Amino acid sequence: MELDTAPQGIELSALPRLTTTVPKEYVHRACLAEVFLTGCTAGEKQNFSLTGQWPRAHTLFNSADGSGHDPLQVAETFRQAGMFLAHAELGVSLSHRFVMRDLSYTTHPENMGIALTPTDFSVEAKCTEIAWRRGAASSLRLDLSIHRDGALMAHGAGSFSTTPRAVYNRLRANRKPWSGAAFAIAESRSPLAPSAVGRASTRDVVLSAMDTPGRWLLTPDLTHPIFFDHTDDHLPGMVLLEGARQAASAALAPKRLKPTNATTQFFRYAELDRPCWVEVTRASPENAGIMTVEVAGRQDGETVFVSTITGPTL
Repeated sequence: MELDTAPQGIELSALPRLTTTVPKEYVHRACLAEVFLTGCTAGEKQNFSLTGQWPRAHTLFNSADGSGHDPLQVAETFRQAGMFLAHAELGVSLSHRFVMRDLSYTTHPENMGIALTPTDFSVEAKCTEIAWRRGAASSLRLDLSIHRDGALMAHGAGSFSTTPRAVYNRLRANRKPWSGAAFAIAESRSPLAPSAVGRASTRDVVLSAMDTPGRWLLTPDLTHPIFFDHTDDHLPGMVLLEGARQAASAALAPKRLKPTNATTQFFRYAELDRPCWVEVTRASPENAGIMTVEVAGRQDGETVFVSTITGPTL
């Protein structure tokens, strides 16, 4: 009688290279499902080619009708690309903190549709204006473009600085991620109707109505699994971008603005435990149903961010 025998073990080096995400720590995400990058190849003169994938169904970064990828998914992909390159290619420690100074993107909606398979893409990134400190990038600018099957989906740029954790803690006076005041603001939320801000779920709405037209209180759900994928001591930049987009749409209601282009400058941290007001400061019609809306976020009388958003009204 012939006995079955166990197969010999296979050396890992002999296995074919399979697709995985980059380490989630490199893009400052806690959830693997929210990591959109899958690889990177270094070129010359601080040029890099990255690969990635967007899912067909995403609870936040899909259009309201589910037919296309949301433009803010481009912003999130740019954010991840910058952090990944800083850590993996430019010597920045995983313990460093990042400060985004500006971020801009231009999307091509005709190439942003959701197909029958996940959206595989490539990112071309060029790092410029790099300042070095002890062998690591302390600040830089990134010029980026995203392609899908050779077609340009989006292009843009961003700049940020990096700070050692000990220095960051001193600058921030060791602020805690959560406080009673932060939860009090969140619990006071009276979110706008999702349809007025281009969202399908009340949970995704980050603005509460106020008495002043064109002015809202930023009140995101602090338990939101994507906006607050991990705890921090300030409101994430993606929450500010979402607040700007929602304000632009709310100002044009019942029409809704699709934010195909946006340029945002960040001036200071948005603290969790104090009210942050978001208001539309300008709304200008362009040609063929295109609108440009300028939105500002203010806290304690200081400007936190200014975002200029352009796109068609729906």
